[in-house]
Amino acid sequence: MSNPFHPKECCYSFWGKLARPCGLLKQTALNKIPGRFQLHQEALPHLPVPPLQQTLDRYLLALQPIVSPEELSHTQGLVEEFRKPGGVGERLQKGLERRARKTENWLSDWWLKTAYLEYRLPVVVHSSPGVVLPKQDFLDRQGQLRFAAKLIEGILDFKAMIDNETLPVEYMGGKPLCMNQYYQILSSCRIPGPKRDSIVNYAKGKKQSRHITVVHNFQFFELDVYNSDGSPLTADQLFVQLEKIWNTSLQTNKEPVGILTTNHRNSWAKAYSNLIKDKTNKESVRAIEKSICTVCLDAPMPRVSDDIYKSRVAAQMLHGGGSRLNSGNRWFDKTLQFIIAEDGSCGLVYEHAPSEGPPIVALLDHIVEFTKKPEVGKSSTVPLPMPKKLRFNITPEIKNDIEDAKQNLNIMVEDLDIKVMVFHQFGKGFPKSEKISPDAFIQLALQLAYYRMYGHACATYESASLRMFRLGRTDTIRSASVASLNFVQSMDSPDKLEQEKADLLRKATQAHREYTDMAIRGNAIDRHLLGLKLQAIEDLVSIPELFMDTAYAVAMHFNLSTSQVPAKTDCVMCFGPVVPDGYGVCYNPMEEHINFAISAFNSCADTNAARMAHYLEKALLDMRILLQAAPKSKL
Repeated sequence: MSNPFHPKECCYSFWGKLARPCGLLKQTALNKIPGRFQLHQEALPHLPVPPLQQTLDRYLLALQPIVSPEELSHTQGLVEEFRKPGGVGERLQKGLERRARKTENWLSDWWLKTAYLEYRLPVVVHSSPGVVLPKQDFLDRQGQLRFAAKLIEGILDFKAMIDNETLPVEYMGGKPLCMNQYYQILSSCRIPGPKRDSIVNYAKGKKQSRHITVVHNFQFFELDVYNSDGSPLTADQLFVQLEKIWNTSLQTNKEPVGILTTNHRNSWAKAYSNLIKDKTNKESVRAIEKSICTVCLDAPMPRVSDDIYKSRVAAQMLHGGGSRLNSGNRWFDKTLQFIIAEDGSCGLVYEHAPSEGPPIVALLDHIVEFTKKPEVGKSSTVPLPMPKKLRFNITPEIKNDIEDAKQNLNIMVEDLDIKVMVFHQFGKGFPKSEKISPDAFIQLALQLAYYRMYGHACATYESASLRMFRLGRTDTIRSASVASLNFVQSMDSPDKLEQEKADLLRKATQAHREYTDMAIRGNAIDRHLLGLKLQAIEDLVSIPELFMDTAYAVAMHFNLSTSQVPAKTDCVMCFGPVVPDGYGVCYNPMEEHINFAISAFNSCADTNAARMAHYLEKALLDMRILLQAAPKSKL
């Protein structure tokens, strides 16, 4: 089952010199003035509804490289019908414009529902991204708990900035960005529902969360992280508390209740309502949902050779390795789960509905920097209460639900093919030296790799940030363009001169930059088309033929779902493909190297993550050779 509305929205995409990667966004601290966040938000512009004719023209252009001439000709007829004066297109456009006048953001509620809350596949692999952090140098329980304690202290330090609204406002191209997602990522949780999930947030109001959840050996604990005077616990205090947790959860003979969160959303919703019928269970579930975040103290990963180590860690972050490893050591509905294993492998997994990748990575960058700081000041010697163990009464029916979830999860674990590739030959410095946007260069290399593997282009999704607008989430940069196809077809053609190929490469990267620029300004086509379709559904009129067309299905079947997630930390984000025969590709371009995470499904005979990594590496190197051989004269 594929959901065209559910590509992984990890990233910002940047354009030109105006934008800086997330970690390097220009920031200005807000002084604490009550309601300052609100004032900042209200000053942001509303997301525009693009002009109808512009979107329809651009839609036909976007179809050119990915559908046959016959299909394109058929769609042109449907577009002509749709765009007639006084026709269905105009009616729906007017409805959208009315909606935009009445709401803070015409898209955000619809997007949250269609892309996330109504999406029924498991959040594991299909929706929640993971982040692989550099391996830590501890090798035992002491080191693991010391690092975890420092990490929690870093989370609380970041939380203080959110709570007192001193979080620096980010800018892109000189424009302030919406900061709302930062206020959604802590103290929040997804709740399964039979047709649509919901999100609860305990960050605001009188009943603010004071605890985190810690999971060890499939057992959950409520750990209060503030002293009675409201000050956060220090790393030393946290270490003592984590030791208490460790020592009271030495056995793994408990039922892994957390594994229920890995199931298909409808199955999990049924099991959830069953689980919380019991008062003890309900209190335990609520404690997890209300917690600031979850910290998972994992068993060590099975030992593997260095060349596949990072790929294995990526799998651990995405799904925990299956019911026999660490998958029971999670609550996948929790927005933020930090994972620290005894062998030094660490990272996080996050539930995607409340946020894109950049706020998560900004938090991560802050924490990683914080963990490097030496301890300051003396810790309180006041003895702290025992962290509360969250108990579950497991009925035979719940045990069956757990077994069912285990089986389904283990199938998913076996099916995920993931490869982390560190491309060492060059980083973003090289394309910049050629006056090419690094993101455009990498996207074009992906187009070249895919074309060489399959002999044709495919619908490609790259997420672009709409955070210039109030409550903005993302739109789609369609990286497969007429210009990119011209380049990839010429690249291996013997009758094309090197200079001509280099010019086509530059034209294609320029076209990508222009599309990116258009997208971040709210003028891309995908969310607009989705809005028109949802408007038809809301108006209870029949869905226009334009959206029932084969070409539309092809355009929404993203064989390449990609995301740039820049970070200061030498990490990489990863996620699963969004279609059964596709790839998920996430990358973090550093100055001298590029981190890639490439995923595919083993159940598809035509896709292979390692093969894609190989072709991508070759494409990047070939493009560098081409540019170095050809002078820059022509463009």
